Amino acid sequence: MKKNIKKVVLAYSGGLDTSIIIPWLKENYDDCEVIAVAADVGQGAELSGLEEKAKKTGASKLYIADLKKQFVEDYIFPTVKAGAVYENKYLLGTSFARPLIAKRLVEIAKAEGADAIAHGCTGKGNDQVRFELAIKAFAPDMEIIAPWRIWDIKSRDEEIDYAQAHNVPLNITRETNYSKDKNLWHLSHEGLDLENPANEPDFDKILELGVSPKKAPDKPTYITISFEKGVPVKINGEKMCAVDMMAQLNKAGGENGIGIVDLLENRLVGMKSRGVYETPGGTILYHAHEKLEELCLDRDTFHFKQQLALKFADLVYDGKWFTPLREALSAFVDSTQGSVTGDVKLKLYKGNIIDAGATSHYSLYDEEIATFSADDVYDQKDAGGFINLFGLPITVQAMKKLNKKK
Repeated sequence: MKKNIKKVVLAYSGGLDTSIIIPWLKENYDDCEVIAVAADVGQGAELSGLEEKAKKTGASKLYIADLKKQFVEDYIFPTVKAGAVYENKYLLGTSFARPLIAKRLVEIAKAEGADAIAHGCTGKGNDQVRFELAIKAFAPDMEIIAPWRIWDIKSRDEEIDYAQAHNVPLNITRETNYSKDKNLWHLSHEGLDLENPANEPDFDKILELGVSPKKAPDKPTYITISFEKGVPVKINGEKMCAVDMMAQLNKAGGENGIGIVDLLENRLVGMKSRGVYETPGGTILYHAHEKLEELCLDRDTFHFKQQLALKFADLVYDGKWFTPLREALSAFVDSTQGSVTGDVKLKLYKGNIIDAGATSHYSLYDEEIATFSADDVYDQKDAGGFINLFGLPITVQAMKKLNKKK
């Protein structure tokens, strides 16, 4: 460990990991000054009392950085427009929050003249990569301290022992110590009984943003989302800011058991992990946006975007937000969204999102052409010539095979 570090900026949540890191840093780096930074990306009540707790455990000060608006507008919406979903299930809730937080850490570290930035990510997780790649993007020479990779503590039980020995206040117990991450977009749950994939999650015990489908109302909820150039701007005709929109979508989705995922994912660091994710509003938003694209995008663009979405999701999951490729992909996505303007009506019912209609001035659907009734636009005889040309390579191959057999 380096001993010439006098001031450290710590990514601070007030959870178990970062709470004990404050006294640990002071013990191991010659009583260095620790400046705690809590990024407000929508944790709500979790931020309550953090300043008192941080200072009580040894921090000199606490910054609370309100990043909610930037989080939704600059990170969530671009990812939704891209249609990026990791491994068909994960809506990237933790992934795209980390680069934003790390960027703010660097800004504060530079302003404070800090020698290092510290974080509480484990050596087994993805977040260490996401934080550190973002830090390198803006402060390539900054020292990074990752205690989980260098200290003697090996488990969360040992963390609790350390906290108790150093009088660090905790709001968890050994029995309810799920590892959680919460923001405006989602809430993740990992650890304890979830570590065994054979165990069925106890949703009644786990869920916080909503209810399980079996407890959802028997009456469906209808919701209409209006988009302008791929960005949601209204709910049920009411224009609202991005942060309020996410709150309202989360409420509607949570009440109807929407967005609960039990995922066994492939981590970037090479292992599989199991977690339960709650993303009620995000699940609704992805569904609505894709429905509008079905209506407004041409076939080639729609299909190519689906391919691009896989790469975009990998980049975000891997912490490569601040890279030329991610920025280039976002530029392409934005160029496709000019026509993605209109309204999508959805029915929410016991964990299901059911399409209830979509309209747009840019709709490429033409009822006169698509109808099964008589029309004067589409000459069905033309299809024969089209099929002959489209199938010409198949026809030639078949004829060659027949000639060889003769």
